[in-house]
Amino acid sequence: MIYVHIPFCRSFCTYCDFYSEVAARCSRNDEERFGQYSEALSREISLRADEITADDNTLYIGGGTPSVLPLSVFGRLVSVLEEAGHGGPYDEFTVEVNPEDIVEKGEGYVEGLLDLGVNRISMGVQSFDDDILRWMNRRHDAGTAIKAYAILENAGVRNISIDLIFGLPQLSDTQWTDTLKKALEVSSRGDRPQHISSYQLSVEPGSALNMMVEKGMWEEASDDLCEHQYHILCEELRKAGYAHYEISNFALPGFEARHNSAYWHHKPYAGFGPGAHSFIFPNVRQWNEPDLQAYLKAGRNGDFSLVQGRETLNEEQLMMERVMLGLRTSAGLEGGVLERCCDASGLDRALSDGSLVCTENGRVRIPEDRFFISDAIITELI
Repeated sequence: MIYVHIPFCRSFCTYCDFYSEVAARCSRNDEERFGQYSEALSREISLRADEITADDNTLYIGGGTPSVLPLSVFGRLVSVLEEAGHGGPYDEFTVEVNPEDIVEKGEGYVEGLLDLGVNRISMGVQSFDDDILRWMNRRHDAGTAIKAYAILENAGVRNISIDLIFGLPQLSDTQWTDTLKKALEVSSRGDRPQHISSYQLSVEPGSALNMMVEKGMWEEASDDLCEHQYHILCEELRKAGYAHYEISNFALPGFEARHNSAYWHHKPYAGFGPGAHSFIFPNVRQWNEPDLQAYLKAGRNGDFSLVQGRETLNEEQLMMERVMLGLRTSAGLEGGVLERCCDASGLDRALSDGSLVCTENGRVRIPEDRFFISDAIITELI
């Protein structure tokens, strides 16, 4: 199970705090940086190949904005993984893209990704309302997102996920239901997106949004409004036939994200690139510092120890992580896991008041109508 972080974006969204550096279109300097980054990434993968497990044969390239990269960088990455003994075909090979990159680069670019083994695309749409998109400082409008989706389909992509954001005070019910309607009807072929991820807007330290809040230029939506918008989301996607298999994720039958599902089931994974995290079996959490220049230097020196941090988790910490991740999903956890690591009175209380329910196969989960307050429920348990 492999994650690769691409630390480049054309511009920064209002809400984003993911590590990334600005990469200008058609800049010779940035083309050189892409090449340097490819070299450093190749070196890291080669040096850490033994950390990659074969338990879940997935590759996820995220960011940042991976679709700013030329196909040559993806090709180099695939080749290095093959040389390290972890090449495809992958059960799931996902690349994150932005709509404007797909429209600019066209079907040939998407076909090139498919030729390299990509079989799933995750596109950051966020909204189909142009006013909301401008506020988010997205570089595309609704029309561009629709064009990009058509390009993906025409190129042969048959597993497409789109991201949407809710939890804005200026997002009216009409705007939100219209965005969901357009999301469900985005396909020119009449198909629905195979997967939809929808996240509540949060104010993250270091983001432009955080600065706006501190200066009194913007006020967060109330919990009641966010819960109302989440309810609309769940109801509309339920009616459209989606399985709500994780708090923020919905899929048509058979299209649940394998890579992300492995995270939630607490399986080991190897993350490469600045800012990437890894979980090394059985109990080591490791990460790369979010510093591109330091990462490039480490690549030239062939020593990534100076940009790496790690933590060894004890049994209690591992169990807590397993509970926090597992209860995010509709599958829940085995009842015995909760009994071993949760306060007995808190567990009994959650079961009696409906915060937790038992499933037919003996597992315990948070019911969908309590997903929105899952953090509070989990906190009470642990």
